[in-house]
Parts: sequence; structure tokens; C-alpha cells
Amino acid sequence: MKDYPIAKERAREMFKEHSSYIYGVALMLTRQRVLADDITQETFLRAFAKFDHYDDSKPLRPWLYRITVNTARNMLRKKSWKQLFTGLPVMDAEDSAEYMAMQGEDSQMLWHAVSRLSLKQREVITLHYYAGLPLPETASALGIPLGTCKSRLHAALEKLRLHCEKEPELQTLKEGLK
Repeated sequence: MKDYPIAKERAREMFKEHSSYIYGVALMLTRQRVLADDITQETFLRAFAKFDHYDDSKPLRPWLYRITVNTARNMLRKKSWKQLFTGLPVMDAEDSAEYMAMQGEDSQMLWHAVSRLSLKQREVITLHYYAGLPLPETASALGIPLGTCKSRLHAALEKLRLHCEKEPELQTLKEGLK
């Protein structure tokens, strides 16, 4: 077993406290349960391995989110290469089941609208609205300037507004996007 620069008890506490949020972010970025599980596991393995690089004076969650986003990007990149060369289907069978299992009709419609955004826009929306990170921390977690983060958020919200205008059943959601 590999030795990590973090005490087992501290690692256990970190996983217990943050794993559901990390999984949620990974799921919103990838829209695939199995891949989100893999990303969550890999995120914590990387965090444990690099824990000696973590600055205790800063909050832990943005650091973990950055690892999550980078891990998700890497895994999605690998998956797209595999699909290109092996002809695997883009959507796993369980993706639609996960999508349908979401609670509430509004949640399903919003999930569908957000899933149509580009990965970069989904990342900003997910970290800012789902994870509740302020924009400066979102920018830091993504490794981008604050202005870029703001412009991605603005573009994502504009696309969501347009999507809501095209779909009459989403009019109630549009009010929340103003």
C-alpha cells in the first residue's frame, strides 16, 4: 500500500466531509455516474498524494474542486480518444437513468439545459451555483483569470436564458436566471 503524506484519520475525515460534493461536481461535469465515481476516487487519491502541497491557510474545498475539475478534464479527454478509436457510444445506458432519476420536473429541465452547455461553461455553472463557490474561488479552482470566469458565467447564463425562451415549459426557470 502506498504511503501518503496525510494521516489516515485526516484522510478519512476529508473524504467523509467532501466526497458527496466532489461526486456531485463530477456528475454535473460528466453527466455519467460511473465516470463521476471514478473521478471522485481519483480526486481523493491525488489529494492524499499531494497533501503536503496543500496550503493550510487556505480553504480545502476550492483546492479539492480544482483537482476534481482537472481530473474530470483528463478523464473526458481520454474517453473521447477511446470513443474515437473504438467506436464506443457517447452516452452510457445509465446516463439516461441517472438523468430521469433526478427529483422534480424543474430539476430535470434545468439539468437538461445545463447539460447542453459546453464543458467550460458547465464547469463555471457547477462550481459557482451547485458547489456555491464565489467567483474568485471558482476562477482559482479552474485555474483561469477572474474576468474569464465571469465571461464564461455570463455566456452560460445567456445560453440558458435562450434555451428557456425556446422551451415554454422552462419559463418558470427563466425567472431564476435573471
